[in-house]
Amino acid sequence: MVDEMGKQLSVSRRNVGIFAHVDAGKTTTTEHLLYHSGRIRALGSVDSGTAQTDSMDVERERGISVRSATTAFSWKETFINLVDTPGHVDFLSEVERSLRVMDGAILIVSAVEGVQSQTEMIWHALQSLQIPTLLYVNKMDRIGADPARVLQEIHKQLTSMAVPIYAPLGIEDTFRGAVNVLAEGAPSAPTSGFDLAAAVEKLSELDEPLLSSYIEGVPIPAREVKTTLQRYARQGLAYPLLVGASSKGIGIEELMEAILDYLPGPSGSAEQPLSAVVFKVERDKTMGRMAYVRVYEGTIRNRDTLFNATRGVEEKVTQIRKIDGRRTEDIGLVAAGDIAAVCGLTQVRIGDVLGRPEAVPPAPRLAVPLLTVQVHAQSDAQYPALVAALQELTDEDPLLDLQWLQEERELHVKVMGAIQLEILTSLLDSRFGLQARFDQPSVIYKETPSKSGEGFIAYTMPKPCWAILRFQIEPGEPGSGLVYQSLVRGEQLLAQYQNEVERRVPEALQQGLLGWEVTDLKVTLTYGEHHVWHTHPLDFAVATPMGLMQGLAETGTKLLEPMLQVRITVPEAYGGKVLSDLVQMRAIFDPPQISGDRFVVEGRLPAATSLDYPVKLSAMSGGRGVITSSFGGYQPSPPDVQAERKRRGVNPLDQSKYILAVRKALST
Repeated sequence: MVDEMGKQLSVSRRNVGIFAHVDAGKTTTTEHLLYHSGRIRALGSVDSGTAQTDSMDVERERGISVRSATTAFSWKETFINLVDTPGHVDFLSEVERSLRVMDGAILIVSAVEGVQSQTEMIWHALQSLQIPTLLYVNKMDRIGADPARVLQEIHKQLTSMAVPIYAPLGIEDTFRGAVNVLAEGAPSAPTSGFDLAAAVEKLSELDEPLLSSYIEGVPIPAREVKTTLQRYARQGLAYPLLVGASSKGIGIEELMEAILDYLPGPSGSAEQPLSAVVFKVERDKTMGRMAYVRVYEGTIRNRDTLFNATRGVEEKVTQIRKIDGRRTEDIGLVAAGDIAAVCGLTQVRIGDVLGRPEAVPPAPRLAVPLLTVQVHAQSDAQYPALVAALQELTDEDPLLDLQWLQEERELHVKVMGAIQLEILTSLLDSRFGLQARFDQPSVIYKETPSKSGEGFIAYTMPKPCWAILRFQIEPGEPGSGLVYQSLVRGEQLLAQYQNEVERRVPEALQQGLLGWEVTDLKVTLTYGEHHVWHTHPLDFAVATPMGLMQGLAETGTKLLEPMLQVRITVPEAYGGKVLSDLVQMRAIFDPPQISGDRFVVEGRLPAATSLDYPVKLSAMSGGRGVITSSFGGYQPSPPDVQAERKRRGVNPLDQSKYILAVRKALST
C-alpha cells in the first residue's frame, strides 16, 4: 500500500471498475487479481463467504455482491484501485455510481451464457461515458463454453471493435490457457477470429496506415499492431478481448498486464483547486460516516475544510482512509487521480461535488426502481428506530427514496425487485436488530398530460397574500421527463419569485390526478404577477401546486406503465408454453430463435403482469429456464388498466382546504 505523501502524488495509477451480469465471475476474478498480485496470501471464495470484497454478512451468507467494494493492489510499480460491483439487476444503482469514477473498466462475459441483458446495459453506459474497456471472456473451462459464438455475440450486440489479443488453448475441460496473438512469432489460433490477422483486420477500420499495409499485403509486425491497439484502446475506440477461467487462476496475470497496457491512467493535477465527487457513503462502527471520494483535481488532507458545492456547506475532514476490502488504513491525504474514504463530512450525500464541479464527469442513469412497498415495524414503539435505520440505508442508496408519512404512520420505500427486499429485511435484522415486515410490492405507475392546456391561479385571498400564475402544459416526448421554462420578464415577476416557482414545479408534479408522478411534459410559465406590499415570499410556493393541478384537471392525464426488456431462454420443448405466457402478459416480442437445443425469445413485458414470472418460469421448466430483464421505459397503459394511488396530504384542486392546510403548516 502506498502511504507516503510524496509517492502518493506521483505514483503510476489505474482506477478500474469490474462489471458483469450476475454469476459471470466478477468477485472470483477480483479475488484472483489480489492473490496473483501478492496483495492477499490466501484465496477466498464466494461460495464459502471468504471473498475479500464481500464484507457484509448478507453477502457472505448468500454468495452475491450487494454493494460495490473498493480494494487495491500493485502490479509492476503501478497502483490499481479496483471496484468490484454487484451483478444482480436489483443492485444496479451501485453499478451506476461506480461507473462515474472509473478511468477504465473490465467487462466480464461468460463463455457459456454469452452476452446477457445487463451486459448490454452496462456496455451502453460505458460507451456513453467513453470509458476504455477490456472485455474478458470468463469460464472457458465450463461445459458449454463457446468462445467463437460469444465473440460473434459481442461483435453483434456490443461492438464490432472487440479485438481478441489472446487465443484459447483448448475448451471446456481441456482449457489450459491462452496464447498472446500480438506476440512476435505467435502460432496461428485454432479458434476462428482469435489471431493476429483478425486483430489487423479490425484495427485497419480505424487506422489508415494500417489499412494501407493491409490492402497492399505488406506484413505488419505484431509489435506495431499492439502499439496501434494501445492507442485506440486508451481512447475508448477499440476493445482488447481476453479469455480465461478465473476460478482456476487461468488468464489472471494476462488480465493484469492488459490493465497496464491498454487502460489509461487518471488525468488531473494535484496542484489545481479541488474537484471531487462522492460516489458511496457508509457508516463505520468506529469512524462514523465515511464518504468514498474520487478526486479529479487537487488534494484533500486531514483537517482540511472542504466546500460541498452541491449543498453549499463547508465541513472539516477528520481522517482520510484507504479501504482495502475489510481493512482500512489512515493515509493522511488523497490526491488527484485517487480514491479514498473521507471521514468527518456529516452532511454529505452520494453524488455531491466537493470543490469545483468542472472536472467531475456526468452521472449515468441506469437504475430505475419500478416497485414501491410499505414497511411495517414490529410494534408502534419501534417506528422511530425503523425510520432512523431506513434513513441510514437511504443515505447509502438514495434510490430507496424513503417516505415517512407521520400522520398516517406509514413508511414507504422504492425497490428494484424481490432480492433487494430480502436483503433489506436481512440488513435491518443483522445491522439494526429490527424485525420489519414488507407488504407485497406494487408497481410504480406514472402519468402524463392527455393534451395541451392551461393552468391559472390567482392566490389573493385571504390577505395578506398575492401570487398570480399562468402555466402552459403540453405533452412531451416519451422519456423526456419534465421540461420547464419561463417566458415572464423580471419586471413582471421578480427573479426570486420565479426561482421559487421553478423549484416548486417538480415537487407539485409528484402527485397527479391519479396520485402518481406526472412526467413527459413541458411546463411553461407564461404569466406571473406579484404585489409590492401583499406578496409573502412563500405565496408562490402555495400558488404553484394549485395552478398546475388546475391545469392538469383541464388537460386530463394518461396512465403510464413501466416496461421490462426481457430475454427468455428455455429448452426447446417449452417454447410454445413461453409464447402463450407472453401473449397473456401483454408482451411485445420478436420472432423466437433456436440456438442449439435452446429456445430464445426477446421482447418487452409490462412489469405489472410479470412480477411472478421468473418463479413460474423456473417451476415450469424444471429450473432450466432463464429470464434476464432490464428497465424498458414507460408506455401508455391499455384503457382497461386502472391504477390509482391514495393521495398524500390535501389535494391542491380543493383550493380553500389546501390554503387552510398550508397556512396552518406555515403558522406552526
